[in-house]
Amino acid sequence: MGAQACICCGDERVQAMYDVRSFTIVRCPSCGLGRTVLEEGFDFERYYSEAYFQGRVDDGYADYIGSEDTLRAEFQHTLAYLRRRSTGRDRLLEFGCAYGFFLKEAARHFRAVEGIELSADAVGFCQSRGLRVTAGVVSDATLDGPYDAVVGLDVIEHVPDPHEVVRMIGQRLKTGGVLLLTTGDWGSLLARTMGRRWRLMTPPQHLSFFTKVSMSRMIERAGLRVVELSHPWKKVPLSLVLYQLQRLAGLSQRKVKTLNSVALPINLWDSMRVLAVK
Repeated sequence: MGAQACICCGDERVQAMYDVRSFTIVRCPSCGLGRTVLEEGFDFERYYSEAYFQGRVDDGYADYIGSEDTLRAEFQHTLAYLRRRSTGRDRLLEFGCAYGFFLKEAARHFRAVEGIELSADAVGFCQSRGLRVTAGVVSDATLDGPYDAVVGLDVIEHVPDPHEVVRMIGQRLKTGGVLLLTTGDWGSLLARTMGRRWRLMTPPQHLSFFTKVSMSRMIERAGLRVVELSHPWKKVPLSLVLYQLQRLAGLSQRKVKTLNSVALPINLWDSMRVLAVK
């Protein structure tokens, strides 16, 4: 993925900002979108292996499966928010569904839930629990629909072509259907202050760094309308907090499984939640 015109607003004047982990980060001067420049042929499927979720990749999760109870409790809050803003209760899709914990909670409130996930290990785990999860990425082959709600939790920044993902999802949404996304806010005070040292500046894990403006323009170009953009509090497994603090401090990262069940309320005002409607 070389430097190219901005995927959110089309401006061709993208500018190199800085290098992080040997990857160049470019920025659009019009909408503020940041992008990681990748070499052709980068193997995303290999990167998002079991190791990424189980504490063997420094910018991954400490122990995703071991944190199930804590994660599901947080997902209940996300679903409560979604249910207040979505009238449909028929079909829900989550793309980048990982090990299916959000889908398990959503199954209590929607007639049918399904997921799309790149990690083969995560797909197998989901299917072993009876969840309808398709291996791969968002594409015409993996999408079905029409959907009442589509959810992508901290995943849109990982995909190579987020604009195309949102466009395809928009086509599969029912009229009045909603798209819920969460991602980092590169325009936040913390992100601007920290620069290349921002906690979410982790290429090649993160490929896009959205601002409020760039996110809104991308969604609107897909034919959807942004109805709310906020910076909510989130309860995060304390084991993950410690794991990532060790990374930021340059220390050897160790998992502390006893902290998986402890949730820490966090809001650094650098993560945004976006709700759009068709």
